[in-house]
Amino acid sequence: MNFKKFLIDFAFTFVVVFAVTVAVTSIWNVIFHGYATPDWKTAFQLAIILGIVIPWTKSLRQPEKTA
Repeated sequence: MNFKKFLIDFAFTFVVVFAVTVAVTSIWNVIFHGYATPDWKTAFQLAIILGIVIPWTKSLRQPEKTA
């Protein structure tokens, strides 16, 4: 996997994970605490971690095409 493809996959994964985490933590806080404040720190950390790990494992599963 080249670096450009990795950055594109990272960016896409980061945005999706960040948005989902913000939504889930907001809903969680509404249900259990009564206010809709997302946990920004958790969302950012999870997005960074999964943004790196998911594209990396994806590249390990797919064999490189030599053409």
